[in-house]
Amino acid sequence: MLLIRHAQAGDREEWEGDDRERPLDERGQRQAAALVDQLAGFAIERIVSSPYRRCLETVVPLAGARGLEVEALPELGEEHQLVEGIDAVRALAGEPVAVCGHGGLERAVPGAPRWKKGSTFVVAAGPRLVEALPPPA
Repeated sequence: MLLIRHAQAGDREEWEGDDRERPLDERGQRQAAALVDQLAGFAIERIVSSPYRRCLETVVPLAGARGLEVEALPELGEEHQLVEGIDAVRALAGEPVAVCGHGGLERAVPGAPRWKKGSTFVVAAGPRLVEALPPPA
């Protein structure tokens, strides 16, 4: 499983609308596009994401490159992730799936460091951290 934290999305405090609709900023868009090459060597048969716009936008280029649809899972949204989201990630660990979510979701993987926006954890069944990939771009 590839556990991806959404790319840069600007400052939460400066966003005036519904935070669920906050988009990626320019750096985040570059990070999302660069994930396609960074993750090219990994098998991915499914892509799931928080329904928040910044998470969806992070994995749309990857989905397009792989010919996959992005499945929005409500349990990966910020308001649910620390219980239902963690359970979902643990259930998917070790499968050929990319999961995009918010900071805090890394708690699903014992021993995982805090992750930066746009970074990816490669996670085996268990769940067990195999590798931490830095944010691209």
